[in-house]
Amino acid sequence: MPADGAGLKKRSLAIAGHRTSVSLEEPFWDALGQLARSRGLSVQALVAEIDRGRGENNLSSAIRLHVLRSYMDLAAAASRGA
Repeated sequence: MPADGAGLKKRSLAIAGHRTSVSLEEPFWDALGQLARSRGLSVQALVAEIDRGRGENNLSSAIRLHVLRSYMDLAAAASRGA
């Protein structure tokens, strides 16, 4: 794993009644966990929401984009409040 902790980590989840594996960099897993906790959800429940709305996108990519959009929204809200 690279020194910055950005190596891929694979996790298995049950989504829509079937098991699947998702590979993400550790910082994305951490951020996904924080977002799930802030919404009172499990990571699995949040990933299921992302899965339902991803269309044709790869699930790992859809998760990364969701995390990025969520943090961009938080940053925009913070800058409006400053």
